[in-house]
Amino acid sequence: MRTQKLGNSDLELTVVGLGTWAIGGPWQFGWGPQDDNEAVAAILRALDLGINWIDTAPIYGCGHSEELVGKALKQTKIKPIIATKCSLLWNEKREKVGCLKAKSIRKESEDSLKRLGIEAIDLYQMHWPDPEADIEEGWGEMARLKKEGKVRFIGVCNYNTRQLDRIRKIAPVTSLQPPYSMIRRDTEKELLPYCAEHNIGVVVYSPMQRGLLTGKFSKQYLATLAPDDHRLRMPEFTEPQFSVNLEFVEKLKPIAQKAGKTIAQLAIAWVLHRPEVTAAIVGARKPAQIAETAFAGDWILSQKNIDEIEKLLMECENKLTNANGSTRSPS
Repeated sequence: MRTQKLGNSDLELTVVGLGTWAIGGPWQFGWGPQDDNEAVAAILRALDLGINWIDTAPIYGCGHSEELVGKALKQTKIKPIIATKCSLLWNEKREKVGCLKAKSIRKESEDSLKRLGIEAIDLYQMHWPDPEADIEEGWGEMARLKKEGKVRFIGVCNYNTRQLDRIRKIAPVTSLQPPYSMIRRDTEKELLPYCAEHNIGVVVYSPMQRGLLTGKFSKQYLATLAPDDHRLRMPEFTEPQFSVNLEFVEKLKPIAQKAGKTIAQLAIAWVLHRPEVTAAIVGARKPAQIAETAFAGDWILSQKNIDEIEKLLMECENKLTNANGSTRSPS
């Protein structure tokens, strides 16, 4: 499995990492019910396949995702790179609450270390710049945690270039974690060039757009999602976007089939064709899911493949523009 160096760190990441958002179970942005035994089995399967890093966060299931990662780590001798996050707390309704106060971030790091059962966090990431006024305070505390050895490297998620400029004055940024997929491409405009210029590693999340770019979705399948699955509230899963996206995915099938691959593998390989992208976070709720996608990063798309997909994306964009009456990019 290919590896790439992450930004200014000495971390060599496999180009596919395991994402544990969905396995956390119910919360404000949950994915419906989840079987804990299957979740742990998926983690162990990922490690057995050679994936060398896991991305998690306290907010995923309000601590539960980190607990499951910790449980899995106790069942294997493999020592993966662990990336987790801070800045999102939760209330009694299991809704996210942003907090970037130094005292809170320090406590979050201590709680994460306990849940994960590790001595130091390899990559500690600020989950959201919320509240934005406090990003300097939060980043300063993360830099202190790094200096103390409680975390090895520090990065951010969901930041724009102006916010990155602000915190880079305090301490170097090792990584950025933005959303990026065929149908969510706004990252390409400013963020990817910025990260390349400043040696900031990029680990993208949702390359399969919450499962939409797997070929498994249909209107019938959408109707089977649990009522608390957050995807039911997302614009790409609602009309008119949903039907246009399904048509786009259908047109991807011949490209994947000709190469003997799945659409999910194609979606992952596509985000990795950008030289600025270090690795992609690939979620899995069951062992079979990560077995399908683990080696997608070894598929290097040809220029012909990239051009074919670009043409389909332009068609998709035009249809969405006509359907919505305004421009919605994936470009």
